[in-house]
Amino acid sequence: MTYINGLADVHPGDIAAAGGKAVGLGGLVQAGLPVPPGFVLTTNAYAAFVAENELGEAIQELAGLSSDAPPEEYEHASALIRTLFSKGAMPPSIAAELQDAYHRLGAQDAAVSVRSSATAEDLASASFAGQQETYLNIRGVDALAAAVINCWASLWTARAMAYRARAGVPPDQVRLAVVVQQMVEAEAAGVMFTANPANGRRDQTVISAAWGLGEAVVSGRVTTDDLVVEAGTGKFVSRQTADKEVMTVTTENGTVEQKVAEARRRAPVLDDAAAAELAAYGRRIADHFGSPQDIEWARAGGQFFLLQSRPITALPEPAADAPTEWPIPYPNGLYFRASIVEQMPEPLSPLFADLIDGSVSRSISALMNQALGGHPLREGDVRFPTVNGYAYYYYRTWPMLRMTARTVPAMRGLFRGTAHMGVAGWRDYSHPRYERIIKDWSARPPAGLSGAELLAGVQALLNAGTVYYTAVQSIIPLADMSELSFRGVYKSIRRHGDPPAQEFLLGFDSEPIRAEKSLYDLAGWARSDPALVSTLVERPTAALAESLRTGSAPAGVDDALWQEWRIAFHEHLALYGHAVYNLDFASPVPADDPTAQLETVKFYLRGQGTDPNERQRLLTERRESLTRDVAGRLGPRRRALFLRVLKWAQETAPVREDALADVGLAWPLLRRILRELGRRLVLSGVIASPDGVFWLRLSELQGAVEFGLADAEPGGALAGASRPVRAAAVEERRMLWRGQAKAAAPQMLPRKAWMEKAFGSMMPGGPQQQAGDVIRGTGASSGRVTAPARVLRGPEDFGQMRPGEVLVARMTTPAWTPLFAMASAVVTDVGGPLSHSSIVAREYGIPAVLGTGVATQRLAGGPKVAVDGDAGTVAIV
Repeated sequence: MTYINGLADVHPGDIAAAGGKAVGLGGLVQAGLPVPPGFVLTTNAYAAFVAENELGEAIQELAGLSSDAPPEEYEHASALIRTLFSKGAMPPSIAAELQDAYHRLGAQDAAVSVRSSATAEDLASASFAGQQETYLNIRGVDALAAAVINCWASLWTARAMAYRARAGVPPDQVRLAVVVQQMVEAEAAGVMFTANPANGRRDQTVISAAWGLGEAVVSGRVTTDDLVVEAGTGKFVSRQTADKEVMTVTTENGTVEQKVAEARRRAPVLDDAAAAELAAYGRRIADHFGSPQDIEWARAGGQFFLLQSRPITALPEPAADAPTEWPIPYPNGLYFRASIVEQMPEPLSPLFADLIDGSVSRSISALMNQALGGHPLREGDVRFPTVNGYAYYYYRTWPMLRMTARTVPAMRGLFRGTAHMGVAGWRDYSHPRYERIIKDWSARPPAGLSGAELLAGVQALLNAGTVYYTAVQSIIPLADMSELSFRGVYKSIRRHGDPPAQEFLLGFDSEPIRAEKSLYDLAGWARSDPALVSTLVERPTAALAESLRTGSAPAGVDDALWQEWRIAFHEHLALYGHAVYNLDFASPVPADDPTAQLETVKFYLRGQGTDPNERQRLLTERRESLTRDVAGRLGPRRRALFLRVLKWAQETAPVREDALADVGLAWPLLRRILRELGRRLVLSGVIASPDGVFWLRLSELQGAVEFGLADAEPGGALAGASRPVRAAAVEERRMLWRGQAKAAAPQMLPRKAWMEKAFGSMMPGGPQQQAGDVIRGTGASSGRVTAPARVLRGPEDFGQMRPGEVLVARMTTPAWTPLFAMASAVVTDVGGPLSHSSIVAREYGIPAVLGTGVATQRLAGGPKVAVDGDAGTVAIV
């Protein structure tokens, strides 16, 4: 049997025999790139050594530890296995081949490097690199054989075993090949990433460079110069030259660290020309392998050598730099992120931004003119622009003052419930009108509509949604006033030891609570069949969602039973699946992605959480008991006032939650129509995927519709392009969006001290400049909890939530309610004591601190925090 192959003879299909490192080096050799001469001792040699020395059974027994085994168990097992290897003898056939291959590399005592090449290493799906040992400057056949055995043994270091156990790689599936290469006496060395790991940019090459050998760079033991080069142009994005105190150099039989000469400590390792030459190699390598690469390199005698190339794992989606300036598009006005903007916590997708501006401006102007009487607002007085992608209300200064002066007529309209205004207007006019428009468009299947009709449907449904939300804005102040009025009256009659006012307002039904009870009932329904319970709890949530979508019953579950439960789940989504996490229609709703709902069902099936029906019953009993007690001790006039304002608050607050929950009533249909447009534009060669439609500008979509590219049977794909014509623009906009999403958008613009004094207290978020380990906000639900923080930006993160964690978000909408069942506390950047987050937190009996302004940024690492809902503080423990 042949145990050794030259690197030039190793091909991509040889992973099992040669390991990832050798396959990567083989690819470099075949691409004509400068690689030090060498060979690979295949995994057959490792298997022969283990068999010849009868180590297999002992290895499997010692290495079969669970992923949660304590470190000391891994250390003990590793020591025993490596002792077995050290006592083993190299089989003669392998020793003979190794000696011949070594001598072909050069002189009898030529210096070589010995590196692991594991079969589970250097793959695109996982980063196992660095888990085994490397031996440098090895000289002589005996030293080489010893280094190879030590390299094999390093497959069983405690760190490597624990890493594989966590990654789910069983011990009987790993073997080790060993790469032996001629040693490069490097003057400089380092690593190079052909995409930027910090921001995911595929058009940036990142180079780290140090004096001497590169092993200390890879392990992080030395400081490095860091360069970012723009791929294609070779321009430098940034260059940081470090103070390099130590370097790794060769000795007679190994390596040692020594101090860098004073004259070279602060000198750049690579000048501009050398860095550009290296970056050019990086582009060639990435093009050869077809994916971004992590490359180790060395430089000797002015020539570069490539020592390794592997796919970059866990590379983030490309993102632009976060904005630091906030230029306003219109002068002579004020910009606020409040009201409807609270439902848009992230930058807007381009299509939504273009459509929502005019739609919100028209609806808010119409409402304000109706409420205030006459026409105090003219075209352009109110706008809904974006700044760095974030939505703002814009008011011209003088029209805003005119509106403020006419507040009293507006309040009369709210209480009368005229047209869209107030509870009666919402109930009798706005909500029925919204439902009617949705029903009309639901009767027209998107697949049968022309492109122009689909675009008309998008605009009609979005306009209906904004008109509806504008109507809801007239309910919110009523609900706030009713609760504040009750709190004021209660404060005047409250005795020492009486409960807080919020307990008189709990236990009422609302759409978010009904949705929660529906999920609890779905879990209860599933408990009738143990196989169904086991499947729902143990099967990955994404796989469950796919089975629910396709109707295919998971293995082990009766098909008829699965179809019944599936129908029941889809009935839940039909009732509640329109709740929006974010008003931007680029964000999925539960009807599209029921991950959070399925996680909540799993939560209940594990026996966690409380029965919402029982919780509501107990809250109702306590509320009614407290009401009787307080009313019973009051005189007739004060009792009448107490009961009147209490009734007002109790009737109005649940309406606010119902009204907010239905803002996205049109969104499932709206998204279906948009994705149908996207599907057709894919066929026409305009975009690469249906979701790309969200990243088009309105003018681009209108142009595609006018040219017939979005009709049910498009006239044909656009010719002459190697890829969809707007694909690059879509990618660029997504990259810009990811950068904008890293920013903390100011609540008011322009950023002036007088604006903060005049309006700061009215804004839903706290100050964005908070230092220290205590974050301050508004205490919105009583209680104290200490637990790990979990920052969630949106539904794509919901699967990360674990029971008992503190839910941290920019804001929450009714769609977030299922997560409250799992959370031990809630913390938000935006919101106050009368917001959705506070109302639901009180129902669940968990602390809430809202309007911190900075929690999502300060707690992104998931530290343990102490949440005090009474003091309104979040302390990093």
